[in-house]
Amino acid sequence: MSITRTQEITVEEIRKLALPLSTHIVSGEGLLDRPISWTTVIHPEDDIASKAVQARELILVAPISNPPRAHNDTEVIHWAAGAGASAIVFCGPVSTTALAESKSRGMPVLTLSNDVRIREVEKTIISLLVNRKGQIERRGTQIYRQLTQISSRNEGMDGLLGAMARLTKKTVIVHDKRLHALSHKLQPEFVGIWDDIEFFLKKQDNLPVELHDRHRVVEVEPPVLMQALPVSGVARLVAPIIAKSLGRGYLSIIGRESDLDEIDQLVCEHGAAACALEMAKQKAVSETEKRLRGTFLDRLLLGDVSPQEAIRQGERFNHDMTRTHVAFALSWRGGGHPSLRRLETIVNAIIARQQAAALVWIREREGEVVVFHATDFDDPIDHSLRLSNEFSQEINRQYPLNRVAIGLGQVAREVKVWRASYRDAVQAKELAVRLQTDIPLFIGDLGVYQLILSLSDREKLTHFCEHTLGTLTEYDTRQKADLIKTLEAYFNCHGNLSQTAESLIVHRNTLLYRMNRINEIAGIDLNRPETRLALHLALTIRRLLSLA
Repeated sequence: MSITRTQEITVEEIRKLALPLSTHIVSGEGLLDRPISWTTVIHPEDDIASKAVQARELILVAPISNPPRAHNDTEVIHWAAGAGASAIVFCGPVSTTALAESKSRGMPVLTLSNDVRIREVEKTIISLLVNRKGQIERRGTQIYRQLTQISSRNEGMDGLLGAMARLTKKTVIVHDKRLHALSHKLQPEFVGIWDDIEFFLKKQDNLPVELHDRHRVVEVEPPVLMQALPVSGVARLVAPIIAKSLGRGYLSIIGRESDLDEIDQLVCEHGAAACALEMAKQKAVSETEKRLRGTFLDRLLLGDVSPQEAIRQGERFNHDMTRTHVAFALSWRGGGHPSLRRLETIVNAIIARQQAAALVWIREREGEVVVFHATDFDDPIDHSLRLSNEFSQEINRQYPLNRVAIGLGQVAREVKVWRASYRDAVQAKELAVRLQTDIPLFIGDLGVYQLILSLSDREKLTHFCEHTLGTLTEYDTRQKADLIKTLEAYFNCHGNLSQTAESLIVHRNTLLYRMNRINEIAGIDLNRPETRLALHLALTIRRLLSLA
């Protein structure tokens, strides 16, 4: 798909290719397709009535240096319209009277900041008028410089996208490498169809094929691609955001296909470079904060931090240390696994998605990721277990060939108990490694595991397991059924039938049928607490015996 342009220089092209990025259109936005023949600087203090200008000129109004002698902005607009000017540009704001005059005379009005050097603006416009190609090349450098200045002023990604949206008058969006939207500026015309566009943009398969390999996007030529979107007449320009020869994200400029031009292409190319710098800066700041937070939390676990200091430090990290917390410890199981950094990234992504309050850091020497979750005061364990199950499910989804161990410590209602909660979490995690389970283990539930592991009479354990589960195991083997799996899910969900059905991905009625079959085949009554205890113990023993 190619981009076309007109040969005549218009007010809109002057705005996009020559005026500063901070330029504002204050009147006549629908009249910017007017052609420009030349540009002239006028000083409001001069006798503008005697100023000779050509038709279709762009009038640049210098800042007022002698107010008592100057023509006011309304008079300047009246004179410019009478002279046949195509548009007028002021330094600084214009009066409401002037705006009314511009609307009545059909005169586009744009404004620059007061500190702009008007003669430099004039030279840039003239350069565009006499050598469009050369000015386009220079404009690219100027756009990049102005965008990096926005970043240096710490206006962030929102500031960068705001400048690009003002310049292009298009919707602009930045995605990270996993196509999560980091920031966007939406134009009003796309509000009604934005959900459809956004859904399309976040699917990896919908990226242009040239951008699929993050390690090779640096080789993509041209650096900006055009792609039709699933809305009639709408397309996007998309460029990879590259840092250290690796794709870190994507910048898209979205508009009507017929409106996307080479200037938008220029903004997309240089905007992606500016976004790369901003992302690198944000990453550096984040890494610094992460190191400081990790150092503080390591000291806390060593007992070198008083509760008062911990609370003060928490405020610096925007985290309430006085809330009820539960410690998590996570580590990969087995060899050939991804890095701890990847594990930390998954944990942070889920915490952000769930809008949970938590402190996360890597303990490299211990080979683990530690989380202190600010949990629910009234129901802390179940609340934290739900979050830890989210971790486990997402890790298994992204890395089905790798396994993770997750342990949860006791509830810490005071900072001074954090160390104990962490020690418990590590103990629970180590038992999860031994049991080879992805199920997050809470320290309070582990007494039975530790008791069973301490028993040495394997024969009696095997007999108990076979006596309790034998008929169900035989039925599953003979009928290729899932009654044992159903029973395990039932206990993992603490007997909650709705959650059990959801975890098994079956209808609730199907689950009820299976539970009745378990009662019938095993000749038991699951409503009896002693029966449930025996079954739960037998399932635990069965798992442990398979590891011996």
